[in-house]
Amino acid sequence: MPQMSKVELYAAIRRDHRAGMKMRELERKYNVSWRTVKKAVDSVWPEPRKKLPPRPTALDPYKPVIDEMLRTDLDAPRKQRHTITRIFHRLIEEHGADVSYQMVRRYVSDRKPEILAASGKAPVEAFVPQTHLPGHEAEVDFGDVSVRLAGELVTCYLFSLRLSYSGKAAHRPVDRTIGVSYVSTW
Repeated sequence: MPQMSKVELYAAIRRDHRAGMKMRELERKYNVSWRTVKKAVDSVWPEPRKKLPPRPTALDPYKPVIDEMLRTDLDAPRKQRHTITRIFHRLIEEHGADVSYQMVRRYVSDRKPEILAASGKAPVEAFVPQTHLPGHEAEVDFGDVSVRLAGELVTCYLFSLRLSYSGKAAHRPVDRTIGVSYVSTW
């Protein structure tokens, strides 16, 4: 039997169960336990996978030390702050840490903005969605465009209008010498 996802397996079990197959037949056909068959019959979706707790790393004992270095850097002049390389070397020299540079770099790059935001020295990132009411705003622009017209290259003005609410746009080229529009409808 080909490998299928859990969602597909649940759908197939429910389909066969509605067709009249017994629970034991479903177990044998799909090579699953009776618990899986029962869960598939009772629920449309499989339960989400459980998140594993984060594994401990070699850096865990040194995280408070790194946090303290980053906190002292808040008040230090710009040129005297710790770089990631300096933090890495201090951990090895002063604390005898057996950690990789990449591990320290990843932790510092994640933790530094959090410490800055907690101290009030950096703004907390925020997202403000733009809202536009229908028919209230539009963007208009004029520009030059070269068009091949009847085999001849002609430079025209291009009028562009874009509605902010729907994002729909209208463009109209106008001959710059005689002022004739080549498009009759919007």
